[in-house]
Amino acid sequence: MTSVYLVVDARLPASQLVLIGVAQAVAALVFEVPAGVVADTLSRKWSLVVSHVLMGIAMLATGLVGDFGSLMATQMLWGLSWTFAGGADVAWISDELDDPARVPVVLIRAEQAQLTGTVAGLAGIGGLAWLTERSTAMVLAGAAMLLLGLYVVVGFRERRFTPVPVRRWSAAWSILARGSRLVRGSRTLLAVFAATFLVNGVADAFGRLYPLRLVTLAPNVDPVVWFTGLGVLMCLAGAAALRIAQPRIGGPHTARRGYIVACAVAAAGAVGLALAYEATSGSLAVLLAAGALPLTRSFGTIWVNNQTVGAVRATVHSLLAQAEYAGKIACGLAVAAIADLAGVFLALTVCGTLLVIAIIIVQRFGTPDP
Repeated sequence: MTSVYLVVDARLPASQLVLIGVAQAVAALVFEVPAGVVADTLSRKWSLVVSHVLMGIAMLATGLVGDFGSLMATQMLWGLSWTFAGGADVAWISDELDDPARVPVVLIRAEQAQLTGTVAGLAGIGGLAWLTERSTAMVLAGAAMLLLGLYVVVGFRERRFTPVPVRRWSAAWSILARGSRLVRGSRTLLAVFAATFLVNGVADAFGRLYPLRLVTLAPNVDPVVWFTGLGVLMCLAGAAALRIAQPRIGGPHTARRGYIVACAVAAAGAVGLALAYEATSGSLAVLLAAGALPLTRSFGTIWVNNQTVGAVRATVHSLLAQAEYAGKIACGLAVAAIADLAGVFLALTVCGTLLVIAIIIVQRFGTPDP
């Protein structure tokens, strides 16, 4: 709904759409690691609650403003909210299960639940926006997010995590240093981080550009119905792909192979959208790319989680998220400049090229450490 709102209601051009994503990533990049260290020293649960509160406020505010500066501010607050969730949920699940063999299966089932639950959200919010207004639907979605935070407060307990009782600043720096050493000392983690830098830069830029491209291909089609339908199909396809991978997700190479396949499919979709000449082929290309890109994050999260340890787990996931946001900034600025100077066609082609480079990195350096 935000994508439609920014394109149709706020009427932002391609460069501003991508720049909003860059600003969002800057806010997240600055606060990601401090938020991850907070989760490792104070509480995983309360990190998630703070995330829900900030995200709900950002959703509410987005539906109430329409100029570029205000929208950038609300999206930066949205980015800040992600930092308190990044890694905290995975670390919390890993703590509570206390069973490394079960964690990948539970994580991939959680990703499936997220995708299938998104179908209900898309249908509900999309239908509400169609009956009322897009801004009204976004405000109500923000209120629902605030209620979800309250549900986490009341409905969940944190049993196995023990907060650092004293000298928390010293402990926080120690945790950050240990997490950084773990990443620097692992060829596999470095490969995942490098690929994440590229893939998430593409994912954010593509997510901002494809609504503009589709509206250009079919300006008379209702964008709410169209994009809601595409979103439902993307989520169902992603859930089906994760269901296929689930029985083998505990294997040593499954996450890596899934990551590569998702990147390849997304690259084909990005280039396909650039070459599309009408709405049907453009929609199919979006289904491929936008459906596959979230799977890279699913496989990457499981892959990294298998390579880390409990005491620094949230911090390592936050470092991974920093690679995501750094990619959104660097690749986003590059794609925004290309879209502004050379057009959406070349910008989408560059997105496909960056995904191919990510595949090469993972193939060459992502094998298990000797």
